[in-house]
Amino acid sequence: MLNTFLLLLTFLIAGSSFAYPEFQRFSQNNSGRPINCAMCHANGDGPEGASRGQIGSLTPDELNKLNAARSAFAPGVPIQSPILNAFGNNIITVIGKTKFLELRAHPEQLAEVYGYQSDLDSDGIADAQEYLEGTHTLNNVHGNPMKLFLHNLKTFRLHVILIVLATIAGFYGFSHLLNGFAASSNTKSSVERYP
Repeated sequence: MLNTFLLLLTFLIAGSSFAYPEFQRFSQNNSGRPINCAMCHANGDGPEGASRGQIGSLTPDELNKLNAARSAFAPGVPIQSPILNAFGNNIITVIGKTKFLELRAHPEQLAEVYGYQSDLDSDGIADAQEYLEGTHTLNNVHGNPMKLFLHNLKTFRLHVILIVLATIAGFYGFSHLLNGFAASSNTKSSVERYP
């Protein structure tokens, strides 16, 4: 009974203010890529519903975490909202709920306010840049292909150098092996012709 009451109270207090589609629309229009709610939310369909990561599926402990996250108005307060993914939680932690709500009128400013220091998926592309480019901040293979290539080349440069050296050594050895066969064949031919 208490769980039902808490769930109902959460719905009444929050109303339809769980999702902020202004940011999704801006990112989609700016990048030209189709973007769903999973950009910031735990569920690709958004926070409303009864599936995993949506309001209707939350336990009492998760409802408490949600309410704590919703009251994180100042920046620097670490939150763990069960309806947000790591990027969504990090946005509120870094800029605070008050600034986030102000930015609803200017979603194009979110990247600048959030900053370019965070790279949650360690793909070499800042989360703020991925927001602008409409790529997923938590998927290290989803991003600008050239930036991903250069980041991977830098990250795995030793592997690349070893592969190039091994390939050169392989060709060098193979060419000497073929030259050895040719020399051996020439020697046999000479012996057969001049016994």
